[in-house]
Amino acid sequence: MNWTVERRDLPLSDPFGISRETSETSETVVVELTRDGTTGVGAVTPSAYYDEVAASVTDVLPELLERVDRVGDPQNQQRIERALWECAPDRPAARMAVSIAVHDLAARAVGLPLYRRWGLDPEAVPPTTYTVGIEPPERMAEKARDAADAGFSRLKVKLGTDDDRARFDAVRDAAPDAELRVDANAAWTAAEAVDAAEWLADAGVTMLEQPVAADDLDGLRQVTEATDVPVAADESCRTAADVPRVADACDIVNAKLLKCGGLRPAMRLLHAADAHGLDSMLGCMVESNASIAAAVHLAPLVDYLDLDGALLLAADPYAGVPLDGDVFDLTAVSAGTGARRDPSFGDSD
Repeated sequence: MNWTVERRDLPLSDPFGISRETSETSETVVVELTRDGTTGVGAVTPSAYYDEVAASVTDVLPELLERVDRVGDPQNQQRIERALWECAPDRPAARMAVSIAVHDLAARAVGLPLYRRWGLDPEAVPPTTYTVGIEPPERMAEKARDAADAGFSRLKVKLGTDDDRARFDAVRDAAPDAELRVDANAAWTAAEAVDAAEWLADAGVTMLEQPVAADDLDGLRQVTEATDVPVAADESCRTAADVPRVADACDIVNAKLLKCGGLRPAMRLLHAADAHGLDSMLGCMVESNASIAAAVHLAPLVDYLDLDGALLLAADPYAGVPLDGDVFDLTAVSAGTGARRDPSFGDSD
């Protein structure tokens, strides 16, 4: 089995702001794994918030890929996942990149898209939101208007500033017919979140994501009990093991491959959420189609979808699952994840 590891710093089309930081590039690590003439691709955009960066990912990838090579058969994903976990239990971002590449390779080897390997219904994919990051109100309004004009009927609005009302109202006025969801990225205290939830509910918001600090489960529960707006846990819920801990403090859990460590761990989180009576969503970072495409194949399992990360890039070396308006068309994928090198991408960087 042969592999390559490549780091790319992909520029964003515009700076992307959330409550704790603003990004201008997506630090992406791409893995390509080849066996018997078939190649699978995977990628990750690690986050320092979760204690991983591009350098730490590239440092551990050779050892992870050697473990895959020892297993040999990419179809033996249970053994591969166990080997990856034993090698790097505290490196879920690195495991994610390898997990995607292995799943893509295994599915391509048998000529099936991932969703068919898992027996999932491509017609059950929810529409994805388009995220409006934190910027001056007039710029957020412009982006919301452009997204709505492009066919996105659901917008996620990032808040967690000292001027949230002005930013939210600008988006609401610019896209009056759009369904709005709000993500504070853990920026508020419980009291602030309860106050915000009141005016957000009056404005018709349909989801409030991670309003309080990740470790403030009492505060999360307080917000959930105080509002009829469904409350989602993101930073508070990383893996399936966290679901029982947050189950009585929220209505929805947000699964991200980055937090879980790959496709099979993300699927376990979604099943755990279902078992605890919670709704679920799939989220992402601002990242390449080389990783977004894989997550899309899990979309039939969730109630909410937020997989717009590649749309926020200025350019992407990979094309992915095509969008029909705001819905991903899984039926267009012939094999694997659907990620493929984009011949129009320039490599001048």
